[in-house]
Amino acid sequence: MRIPIASEGWPFIAGALVLTIAAWFVGTWLFVSSLVLTVFVVSFFRDPERVIPADPASIVSPADGRVIIVEKVFDDRILNDEAMKISIFMTVFNVHVNRVPASGRVAEIRYNPGKFLSANLDKASTENEQNAVVLVTPSGKRLVFTQIAGLVARRIVCYATEGGELVRGERFGLIRFGSRLDVYLPTDCAVTVKVGDRVSAGSSVIARWT
Repeated sequence: MRIPIASEGWPFIAGALVLTIAAWFVGTWLFVSSLVLTVFVVSFFRDPERVIPADPASIVSPADGRVIIVEKVFDDRILNDEAMKISIFMTVFNVHVNRVPASGRVAEIRYNPGKFLSANLDKASTENEQNAVVLVTPSGKRLVFTQIAGLVARRIVCYATEGGELVRGERFGLIRFGSRLDVYLPTDCAVTVKVGDRVSAGSSVIARWT
């Protein structure tokens, strides 16, 4: 039976548990504080199973969180074309395992070092540390999904590799301790979310191929 915890979290959970056990012998308040920390760490690295929509035309959310941007933009950094941009902001209380929005081949992975501004700011899309995955679908459509570090997040993890095949809804990485995902879709997609919507990675439909 699979334990619903991201593998990257076990060192942090083990450290928190050791601290909690040591605090037991020191004092009640330290023990309680350490126990709360341990619960938070376990919660942060939780990795529940998700029901992936059966509709092959559906494009799913790559992250848990709140939609903060839905707009048409001109992406002059990767696509060099107009795109529908959907941004999802994750707090430290959201599941932080990221999932693939659509099936296809990884054409490119582009990592850019940068700042650690609050991830809900517009300029975080261009100025923060980030990792962009360029995906080409079987029908030849191109989309980009970008992991963006935030004010607290300092570690982006991406399992995808250039040339590899990804399946809609599968796990492809995570960002530690609060962050954001930007998705750039072809403009002929039918967007199904709006600003303020809460979405879940792998199960919430954010757009559909038309």
